[in-house]
Amino acid sequence: MYQLVLKIIKEDNFLSLAGNLILAILGFAGFALLARDLETDSFAKWVLFISGGSLVEMLRFGITNNALVRFLSGANKKTKEQLIGSNVLISLIVTSLIAIILIAINHFFHESISNSGYSLFFTWYPLLAFLNLPWNNALIVMQAKMEYGKILLIKAINSGLFFSFLLVNKILLNLSVSEIVIILLVVNLFTSFVCIFKNWDGLKLIRKANSSSNKTLLNFGKYSTFTLIGTNLLRNADILIISISPLGSSAVALFSIPLKLTELQQIPLRSFAATAFPKMSKASIEGKVKDVQNLFNTYSGALTYLFFFISIITFVFAEEFVILISGYQYINQDIAGFNIVRLVQILSVYGLLLPIDRMTGIALDSINQPKINALKVIVMLVTNIVGDIIAVYIFKSLEMVAISTLVFTVAGIALGSYFLNKEFLISSLEIVNSANTFYKTLWNKAFKHKSEFNLFDK
Repeated sequence: MYQLVLKIIKEDNFLSLAGNLILAILGFAGFALLARDLETDSFAKWVLFISGGSLVEMLRFGITNNALVRFLSGANKKTKEQLIGSNVLISLIVTSLIAIILIAINHFFHESISNSGYSLFFTWYPLLAFLNLPWNNALIVMQAKMEYGKILLIKAINSGLFFSFLLVNKILLNLSVSEIVIILLVVNLFTSFVCIFKNWDGLKLIRKANSSSNKTLLNFGKYSTFTLIGTNLLRNADILIISISPLGSSAVALFSIPLKLTELQQIPLRSFAATAFPKMSKASIEGKVKDVQNLFNTYSGALTYLFFFISIITFVFAEEFVILISGYQYINQDIAGFNIVRLVQILSVYGLLLPIDRMTGIALDSINQPKINALKVIVMLVTNIVGDIIAVYIFKSLEMVAISTLVFTVAGIALGSYFLNKEFLISSLEIVNSANTFYKTLWNKAFKHKSEFNLFDK
């Protein structure tokens, strides 16, 4: 039994899941502390700072991240070094351009920005973009190399240090939201220093970059960038539209609570997606279409089963989750007919759709169809924005905003499945059978003490 436990702990999917669990748990706990400690307006500024930053992160790293994971999977040592060097070079150039644009906007529209909820973002994000660049580069290099133990360590350092500060802040300091952002900058600087010291970020390989490796990443990245930006907008469009609507900053603060809770549903999805993409990409590069299909079926089915139980728990204990995150200060508030518990329940249904939606996108990228995946995300984004505008300005209902999330996800699944069927047949029955086989195998390995333990073998 001891050896079995060791094998489970060392297994890629477990390490990936553990990394995302640490990130999510500490993120949840930190979010809860801030929701309880900050005034509504200050908390809204924090939410907009994080949301705006997440969007720009997708632009910065979307150009190279998925491309690096895909092409590093089957590359030799020399090509790997060139690709990693190109990743560092391109991300540094993009970060510099974005920082210059944000600084210029803040300079020319300083008064308007200072009086808005985005003041923290335009003031501090240009600096944060450089401070977190090395450790973000390290994460993607480690994912491409499938070194999930190092990913776990990087996330533990970054999230653990910031959460520790938030605990100290609650007990002793009681700093303002601006001061909290400054501490966040310091934490990111330290995390990046560790990655540079360990040579995990690939900075030393920047001289290996050449026009061929640059072109390889950029040709793929020009589509994956739109995909990642669109994906981020799908998560944050609700907040952005509400922030400019008549509902104002109070609605932003309230709506961010159930949105944060939906991340519970996405913890295992992000973890297994991180391991699925390099495996499916490697199989595709080697021309093993059947293996790509089998991996798609197994991941989609197994995760859908898992999400079914997560969604039930989230639906049933919606009120308890809200209280756990924000206390009672938001539970009884009624802004524009807003019912925070009902909103959490609607979004719990959304969780059932996430595995198939995410896996269709990963499958499209892995078979070198980033253009189609970008189209899929654009359709979903347009559907979501139109739905949000109708919900906020016509129905004046935040619950309708949540329902629009279900609509755009169904649209994405339908479009992704249509294009994947041109490569291999997607069968609901095969997905169910693959899930059943996966859990039977998992049971046998766990209780019959098989010598090998590797989830999603391929």
